Amino acid sequence: MPEMKTDAAEAFKNLNPDEILDAVESIGLRTDGRLLALNSYENRVYQIGIEDGAATVAKFYRPHRWSDEAILEEHAFTLELSAAEIPVIPPIVHDDRTLHHYDHFRFAIYERRGGHAPELDNPVHLEQMGRFIARIHALGATRKFAHRPVIDIEIYAIRPRAYLIENRFIPAHLEEAYATLTHDVIQYIQHCFDRAGETTSLRLHGDMHPGNILWTEQGPHIVDFDDARMGPAIQDLWMFLSGDREYMSARLGDLLIGYEDFHDFNPAELNLVEALRTMRILYHAYWIASRWEDPAFPLAFPWFNSTNYWEEHILSLREQLALMEEPPLAWD
Repeated sequence: MPEMKTDAAEAFKNLNPDEILDAVESIGLRTDGRLLALNSYENRVYQIGIEDGAATVAKFYRPHRWSDEAILEEHAFTLELSAAEIPVIPPIVHDDRTLHHYDHFRFAIYERRGGHAPELDNPVHLEQMGRFIARIHALGATRKFAHRPVIDIEIYAIRPRAYLIENRFIPAHLEEAYATLTHDVIQYIQHCFDRAGETTSLRLHGDMHPGNILWTEQGPHIVDFDDARMGPAIQDLWMFLSGDREYMSARLGDLLIGYEDFHDFNPAELNLVEALRTMRILYHAYWIASRWEDPAFPLAFPWFNSTNYWEEHILSLREQLALMEEPPLAWD
């Protein structure tokens, strides 16, 4: 067994192959020494070869991001969805547990699945995704998360803005422009939420972008519920919408044809599409900045924290401000 480490964050930063394989073997799996790092930045995810069996996937959780209770709540949600025959990939249960501890590490084991991204201009794919998302939401609406947060302006816009300004990530000659613009942007995000009125908050996937959909001949399966939280249904739909208004309206119609087979959709939530997109832009910059001490992040995002990046970031926010001023999308 490796020497115990005193700092979980440092241990996670320096997680090595021996520790990965030892952790997996600590729950009774016999590895064959094969290990492949998979595309993940927030956590560490690996495909692990297993003796006399199919390869599996081990996910090592970043310390201090989620409590054990919050991770277990996500696991319970995906197991609940899987039991309802919704095509998600839940953690595998070993010895009546889904969350395992080894040294300073927390990890879970998943079945390895393949597939490709959905075709976002294919009405059949979008209708099918709409049905599965609606089924997730129908089950998600039956109870609330107790240990996971709600999507709100404070977490996704106000705090990220403050962090970036206070920690001086913005180049000096752009600080005033960024501070003034983001002040106006946050006010208009609030306006969009006010315009939408009261919406229902339910358990969501939370990060339903096409990269988290694996499509096969049998249809899609949905992965990575790490960002599951409470929020409006449109959060799991808007990431399928990009392009001009006419194109987005058509794609929205495709999604909702399938969605409304299983769950009612509140059209007032369409007021939130560009507000949520803007919040994601703000939060993404903060997320990279807040992880910048992790060696994986400068390697993965070498363009971050350059003058060119912040100029483009400010331009994107200006474009979003204009889009939030437009009427919400509509569909036939």
